[in-house]
Amino acid sequence: MKVAIVGGGWAGISAAVTLADAGHDITVFEMAPQLGGRARSVAGAPEYDNGQHILIGAYRDSLALMRQLGVDPEQVLKRLPLSLPYPGEPGLQLPPGPPLIAFARGVLAHRGWPLGARLGLLAAAGSWLARGFRCGERLSVAELCAGLPAVVKRDLVEPLCVAALNTAAAQASARVFLRVLRDALFSGAGSADLLLPRRPLSELLAGPATAWLGERLRLGARVRQIAPGWHVDGEPFDAVVLACTSVEAARLTAGIAPAWSATAQGLDFEPIITVYLYSPGSALPAPMLALRECQDAPAQFVFDHGALGGAPGRFAFVVSGAAPWVASGGAAEAVLAQATRELTWATPPVIDKVLTEKRATFACTPGLPRPAAYIAPGLWAAGDYIDGPYPATLEGAVRAGRAAAQGVVAGVGRGANGAASGSPTNTPCAGQATLRQ
Repeated sequence: MKVAIVGGGWAGISAAVTLADAGHDITVFEMAPQLGGRARSVAGAPEYDNGQHILIGAYRDSLALMRQLGVDPEQVLKRLPLSLPYPGEPGLQLPPGPPLIAFARGVLAHRGWPLGARLGLLAAAGSWLARGFRCGERLSVAELCAGLPAVVKRDLVEPLCVAALNTAAAQASARVFLRVLRDALFSGAGSADLLLPRRPLSELLAGPATAWLGERLRLGARVRQIAPGWHVDGEPFDAVVLACTSVEAARLTAGIAPAWSATAQGLDFEPIITVYLYSPGSALPAPMLALRECQDAPAQFVFDHGALGGAPGRFAFVVSGAAPWVASGGAAEAVLAQATRELTWATPPVIDKVLTEKRATFACTPGLPRPAAYIAPGLWAAGDYIDGPYPATLEGAVRAGRAAAQGVVAGVGRGANGAASGSPTNTPCAGQATLRQ
């Protein structure tokens, strides 16, 4: 089949590689001059990533896609057991071993929490486990965790929630949060491990995919119109996968599938600000530290690029759920003041670069209606915003791309030049596991 993939982010790369590997004739349309979408490197000297991204051990499809493109994850990613150290505090650290036992051991060994707080967390986790990590559709994370000790909410629930869902606990979906916890912490040995990029982000996927796809790419090509048949700017195809942003997908489908378009258009977004500081000769006690967010301290995490094999003296401070700081400005100066107060420096840090992604993720709120993967016969959507049990993550994007490609290959709703039509009985969902990235 001749298939168009509109968008060259991680979802589009996943769909393109899946279809091309199955022997189909594909064309990837990407409006930017390079692949990668919101998870790529920014051209320049020195090279920066478009925000700090991480993966976790549960990102099995992302890791498999890297290997398929000739990338060894062990070489480009630094694997660390899940730990949330704070400046001057060891924080929660999970030891190796079976997930349930490792979680219990890690919580009980956390001497920074009173015994009652540790037992309270284990009791809550046990009740979530007994309910299959399910809860009401309209419940927020703050409501789900209202009975937890304050120190546990401050040091674990709130940083994990904003890291995984990019949405504050008071507004974040408890159902999605529980699914994240289940898959990240309890789905298998190593699933909770942190995988921190050792190399510029484009070397993980976008660069290798560019070489692998070759002449099938049309970079710098924004699609103006999709017409039933299927035609992409007048060129005929058997099927189309919309792997662009939800905003672009809504625009392209407004006259084809208005209900689907309206759902996609109805998503709200959360920004992420990454502030890069530079301090020659400085180093953190760990490659990643958690930070306590407050009114004048916006960053929740900081990463030491020197410890990750990158530029020594460069530190990436991440402000997730950053809408108030985008509106008011001053995030970089506030991060610099926060860093100066809370961390020890060999030389005074200075602001090196600030990257703001205003539509980094959709706002993962309770009961949020999200667009389906299947749009119309021969027309599918792929992206981290597609309906499913997970928030906006790299793994969700990769799995959504693969699911859309599988729908095309299965012949469900094939276009005008194909033989099959109709709706799928089980539309593949977006992905299984999380942490932005």
